[in-house]
Amino acid sequence: MKAKGVGLVVAGLAAFCVSATPGIALSGEAGLEKQLEIVPSLAGQKALPVPADRALTAYLLVYFRDETHSLHIAVSRDGYTFRDVNGGKPVLKGRDIAEQKGIRDPHIVRGPDGAFYLSMTDLHIYAQREGLRDTEWERPKEGYGWGNNRSLIFMKSRDLIHWTQAIVHVDQLFPETRNLSAAWAPETIYDPKARKMMVYYTTRDGTGTEHMVYSYADDAFTTVTQSPLPLFKYPKANVGSIDGDITRIGDKFHLFYVAHERPGHLRQAVSNRINGEYVFNPTPVDPETVGTEAPNLWRRAGTKTYVLMYDVFGAKPNNMGFSETTDFKHFHNLGRFNDPGSPMKATNFSGAKHGAVMPITSGEADRLEQYFSKL
Repeated sequence: MKAKGVGLVVAGLAAFCVSATPGIALSGEAGLEKQLEIVPSLAGQKALPVPADRALTAYLLVYFRDETHSLHIAVSRDGYTFRDVNGGKPVLKGRDIAEQKGIRDPHIVRGPDGAFYLSMTDLHIYAQREGLRDTEWERPKEGYGWGNNRSLIFMKSRDLIHWTQAIVHVDQLFPETRNLSAAWAPETIYDPKARKMMVYYTTRDGTGTEHMVYSYADDAFTTVTQSPLPLFKYPKANVGSIDGDITRIGDKFHLFYVAHERPGHLRQAVSNRINGEYVFNPTPVDPETVGTEAPNLWRRAGTKTYVLMYDVFGAKPNNMGFSETTDFKHFHNLGRFNDPGSPMKATNFSGAKHGAVMPITSGEADRLEQYFSKL
């Protein structure tokens, strides 16, 4: 079936698709699973103000699962118990929105314009097994390494239901990115000095060492507008650093990331600048004895307590782990989702990977739940 309203937009050297995608249910459309709605633009939607901090009493978790390579969403009213809004089923299928027919590493944030910015990795690591690709990876592993990919996915919304969609071919944007072999785990944060949304992600050249770079997005969140610049590189030779997550705490910026060396995986670096000069600290910050990745920091409403969440991919089965801190020096282990004695609960889903949490209002949580309850 041909998608309705498919358009191809070219921005500079970047080509991306904006479409009402097959399998994504539109209002009044029968016979399809309920999905979030892809729209050509947000021009008809009213810009909403950023809610006051006191109104942000609920939480939204975006995550993916290896079994689906799709986007999932859960919400919580207390920051401890999370419930999937679609009963554990994808809210957007990777096969419908990604060039590789699978997404990974979703991240969501609210911008100063009140809109929501969602970014993801365009990558399916099991595409050959599932008959979506003839080769293990897009390009030969010998020259481009494990999981090589070329693209990121940018999405923007004002109501968490209707989203624009852009596939950003990073390798085509600038001459210096033509040999990139990874565009992983994008995150977005507002840079008040540049007055732009800053996108930072993991990359590497050929089979080189992974490191983090940043660029700035256009206002419509459809591409990046400058060549990527260095954000952070592990100071030891041939040790990769991936999955960066930046949070402003007072007048400092805290970067949590994965270091590919033992002991531990997660590290913290701090800077006075949002886009560089992060000071290396070798101290591991997660309590796990098995592999972890995808750190994400969020604050408990009305407190000075922050939760560091991470993907415990070394657990069998994989799970999300949690630690709390108030001083960023001591981290109290809360355990994993649904572990005995852990206060963290996932009520109707399992297998969550590489998640990100952001504060939302109770009304925004209600809106998502009500949307998926009306089939």
